[in-house]
Amino acid sequence: MLITRRSTLRMGAAAAGVLAMPGVLRAQSAAGTRPSITVAVQKIANSNTLDVLREQSNVGERIFFSSMWEGLIGRDLRNNLARIPMLATEWKRVDATTLDVTLRQGVRFHNGEEMTADDVVFTFSREKMFGDTEAKNRSTIRQEGLGLFTVRPGKELPPQVPATARNAFPDLIAVEAIDRYTVRFINGSPDVTLEGRLSRFGANITSRKGWEDAPSYLDWARKPVTTAPYQVAEFVPDSKLVLVAFDGYWGGVPPLAQITFVEVPEVASRVNGLLSGEYQFACDVPPDLIPEIESNAAFEVQGGTILNHRLTVFDKNHAQLANPLVRRALTHAIDRQAIVDSLWAGRTVVPAGLQWPYYDAMFHADWTVPEFNPELAMSLLKEAGYKGDAIPYRLLNNYYTNQNATAQVLIEMWKAVGLNVELTTLENWGQILEPGETRAIRDWSNSAPFNDPVSSLVAQHGPNGGQQQWGEYTNAELNQLSELLETSTDMDARRKAFRRMLEIAEREDPAYTVLHQNATFTAKPKSIQWTAAPAFAMDFGPGAIAL
Repeated sequence: MLITRRSTLRMGAAAAGVLAMPGVLRAQSAAGTRPSITVAVQKIANSNTLDVLREQSNVGERIFFSSMWEGLIGRDLRNNLARIPMLATEWKRVDATTLDVTLRQGVRFHNGEEMTADDVVFTFSREKMFGDTEAKNRSTIRQEGLGLFTVRPGKELPPQVPATARNAFPDLIAVEAIDRYTVRFINGSPDVTLEGRLSRFGANITSRKGWEDAPSYLDWARKPVTTAPYQVAEFVPDSKLVLVAFDGYWGGVPPLAQITFVEVPEVASRVNGLLSGEYQFACDVPPDLIPEIESNAAFEVQGGTILNHRLTVFDKNHAQLANPLVRRALTHAIDRQAIVDSLWAGRTVVPAGLQWPYYDAMFHADWTVPEFNPELAMSLLKEAGYKGDAIPYRLLNNYYTNQNATAQVLIEMWKAVGLNVELTTLENWGQILEPGETRAIRDWSNSAPFNDPVSSLVAQHGPNGGQQQWGEYTNAELNQLSELLETSTDMDARRKAFRRMLEIAEREDPAYTVLHQNATFTAKPKSIQWTAAPAFAMDFGPGAIAL
């Protein structure tokens, strides 16, 4: 008998039966006052740390938000991701560069210490976040030729930490304690997005004492002391993460005694483990497997589209991609709707470029991704003088749902217009981003950590964004517009600047092309009352789950 992904799943479903999962949960519940769960994920953390500034990833967001880390301003994971009070009860603008934040009183860290303004000031300090002791604004940094990944001598932070911090807070001059429960954020330039920046992934509060008590950065980064409903009991990189309830949690008693995240790279293994009762949740389920799972009446699949888009990204320094006409041809050769219909069963959409309606007044509803036009693609290649030379495409092995299948479809679509794209599968992000002759095309995704294009197009593709810092792309006009978007308080001017940036980055001098809005699907027993968030994050806090 030929063992396929589908036949394996059928055997797992048959072996499990409709009562296998509830039986496991009852056994666990009998052992204590609260149940424990195991969540099968594709990856826990790419960096093998639990530091929100070091692990800026889709997989990190899944375990960090709600369960492990909290910020001053939260996102409503149970509704529409709107900003909500979290470790802060209120915030008030003093002027265009200054924001006062009132802290929630009585919040305890996992070490029992009360959270005060001192901890917030420390979290955003030069030492903890930026790896230096002297405040420098964005202009000074550029004049001194300091890249985002520059680490100051004598500091022990890995370069990715200050890089993320400088990207997330490019002009933060000072954070001051007004009193025990009031903090003032002072920016070096006007910033209409400061509240949004404080709600983003990476602006989460840590204990000063927890940091000082840790023997090294790595010791702290693998067991950070935070305020969240669960705390780290065990972390085995590339294997598992065990979180246990923190009963001193300010938001109420956590509903679970323990959450164990286990790495299970193969989707069939994740699903079979769910059906057999080994796991209570199986993440990143491809849409084509949803009917198979739900054919067993005891199980269901939760999820849908999220604030994340899947992209194909270009290195314009590669010899075959230096001419923007070739990159434009790559964008016009893609039938995005065919990918959505065939690989995603119509469960996601082709969006209006790198933006979301979540942007409110900044959203351009009439914008579109490059049209699928093979004739135009062939014409552009002819005009560019493209001779059929190989264009490398670096790929991870299904880090993203349907990643391999999507890459194979793209290869065929590009081949149909005369593009010779060669696929190379690599093991990790370091290999994907390593400079060299084979870096030309790669996969990526972009999220919107808050409701402004500064959080996506500027943060990911502007002068402080990963793509430019990794040396793949630059555009002088786009960079000037990025600074306008970050510093102007004129909303009409900001909106016009954003549209021009879309024209540059998606049409004239493509940095990337959006494939589709991302979607994430999680399988679980129906006996578990839990609803997936419109994000990668999984909420297991008080009131979010019942068994």
